Amino acid sequence: MPPGKMHADEVHTDAALVGRLVAAQFPQWAGLPIAPVPSAGTDNALYRLGDDMAVRLPRIPGAVGQVEKEGRWLPALAPLLPLAIPVPLAQGSPSADYPWPWSVYRWLSGENATIERIADPHHFATALARFIAALHRIDPTGGPPSSRGVPLATRNAPTRAAIAALRGMIDTDAATAAWEAALRAPAWHGPPTWSHGDLQSGNLLAVGGRLSAVIDFGCLGVGDPACDLQVAWNLLPAETRGVFRAALPVDDATWARGRGWALSVGLIALPYYQHTNPVLAGISRHAIAAVLADHERGA
Repeated sequence: MPPGKMHADEVHTDAALVGRLVAAQFPQWAGLPIAPVPSAGTDNALYRLGDDMAVRLPRIPGAVGQVEKEGRWLPALAPLLPLAIPVPLAQGSPSADYPWPWSVYRWLSGENATIERIADPHHFATALARFIAALHRIDPTGGPPSSRGVPLATRNAPTRAAIAALRGMIDTDAATAAWEAALRAPAWHGPPTWSHGDLQSGNLLAVGGRLSAVIDFGCLGVGDPACDLQVAWNLLPAETRGVFRAALPVDDATWARGRGWALSVGLIALPYYQHTNPVLAGISRHAIAAVLADHERGA
């Protein structure tokens, strides 16, 4: 992996590049201060522009489609949701310096909603569940397919490969048993719903210890809603999972698939990011441990 990169095909960005792009394409914002925003995000680089804007640039080819998708759908979803989400202000074009479209958003205040920063975990779990329920109720007509709204079985091969890669780091027998249990959950047969697809602490903001915003809708799409339940294991303390589930209209099969999503995402991310993204690796370890503990208890 190139030094300082998370992906072999990642392009370089820096504040000087952002300054050139903004000055050339949005001269009304030229001269505003630009600063990189520390983030564990893997698809996009984020820069603060002035006091109330953010510039978001795809790092890898696979993230380029997120620009148009978010620009199209976030303004339509925002009025129907109980928490703030990113507001696109402008879309930039490729240039000689940078090969892809990019976006300018309104800045959302807050800090990543790690559980240590949450004043009341039970209230947090309820607020998050209400956001998810509201998102899942929105009419999905015309929405793009979700890459994470697919049957859990489509992740079988990469999940098993990740388990093999983690031999010696985790209990691979327990991970295999938990994964096979998740695969036995009945598939989703309901109508497709909207899902965020990547709910974890890095994509949640808190102000004053309370959940205030949900960000990074790169995995946004329609399909099986179970993928949004993975946050119950990658973030929430075990004692709040019941509160979270009670605030959601989900059946046992959907809950089981959500647990499978938490396990699969954690298993695949951990060997990939263990040396390049310690925050995401930590989230992955947390999710794996939480799912295995649930499985051992028969929860």
